Amino acid sequence: MEDWAEIRRLHRSEGMPIRAIARRLGVGRNTVRRALDAEGPPKYVRKPAGSIVDAVEPQIRQMLAVWPDMPATVIAERIGWERGLTVLKKRVRELRPLFLPPDPASRTSYRPGELAQCDLWFPPVDVPLGFGQVGRPPVLVMVSGYSRWISARMLPSRQSADLVCGHWVLLQRLGRVPKALVWDNESAIGQWRGGRPQLSEAMNAFRGCLGIKVIQCRPGDPEAKGLVERANGYLETSFLPGRSFASPADFNAQLTDWLTKANQRHHRRIECRPADRLAADLAAMVELPPIPPPTGWHLTTRLGRDYYVRLDSNDYSVHPSVIGRRIEVAADLDQVRATCDGHLVASHQRCWADHQTITAPAHDQAARALRRIAQTPHESTAIAEVEQRRLTDYDRIFGLDEHEVA
Repeated sequence: MEDWAEIRRLHRSEGMPIRAIARRLGVGRNTVRRALDAEGPPKYVRKPAGSIVDAVEPQIRQMLAVWPDMPATVIAERIGWERGLTVLKKRVRELRPLFLPPDPASRTSYRPGELAQCDLWFPPVDVPLGFGQVGRPPVLVMVSGYSRWISARMLPSRQSADLVCGHWVLLQRLGRVPKALVWDNESAIGQWRGGRPQLSEAMNAFRGCLGIKVIQCRPGDPEAKGLVERANGYLETSFLPGRSFASPADFNAQLTDWLTKANQRHHRRIECRPADRLAADLAAMVELPPIPPPTGWHLTTRLGRDYYVRLDSNDYSVHPSVIGRRIEVAADLDQVRATCDGHLVASHQRCWADHQTITAPAHDQAARALRRIAQTPHESTAIAEVEQRRLTDYDRIFGLDEHEVA
């Protein structure tokens, strides 16, 4: 290699003739000519050695021409192969594509605003939920197909009320709505029944208010939403390591801060940052509806003497002054509120722990006061004196003689 480079330098830069170059480097003139005529640097090419499969290759080709999918083990049996299978399988792998029709892989591409893939990610880390409980609540992850923009938020549960509410929070944060949401067979979203996808009532109402469609993947087909599956893995390997969380709110705060930086990273597949494509993605999406869709928990009930209402698995107190009256309870991911005739009668922070009783101090004090009033005895009314008759008066009324009775 060094002689080849020097020969070309002396000839092209110094203008030395072939004979002078050969004399100076101590090589033959034909060597100098070959170096000057070569199109590229010299390289050693080893002469291919023969293989024991060469003798039976014509028979392999004949079989593959008729049966291109025939396994190598069957080919070995048909041709009477008694040597090792490794070299035979290698030759069959080289020859088989010559007899199969080309089958190029389809490359999936997404148009701006076309869709976003959604999934639930269960982070393998214990998060304190309060009341001495720890758990692993689900995280709703949403990835835009065109820009690869990732949005995520931890939810109290995977029930439809919390899932729909989580969608609305992420879409409000995004500012626009993709034309389609891609989901797997999450029971709160919908299921495949009779070979057809069927959305849940809550998800149908939500998508109708937004004016979009929800695409349900077929069962057992995780590759259909590979974007969000890879995002889940990225969160697990890049966000979780080295972190600890004091509460779900702390988890969401750290996750939001990290996603701001993660969406600025260079994405190898699209060869740019998700933030660089976000503007075009948002421009093609659907606007948020002018009236927010119904999300979260909603129930109407008559408040009993036990002035608590159950939401999910927890009991929340309501002001006892409305006992016996109909109240409306609404809850989102953070708050639980109750109203009676338009007046707020309860407001609590959403409890993420299970099977707890949440009591507001004001409600407890009001209940004690009302209980004391109910248990105080009322003033007794004066008892009117009634004349008592003699027994003989009754004998005379019924015509009974005193001697006959005796």
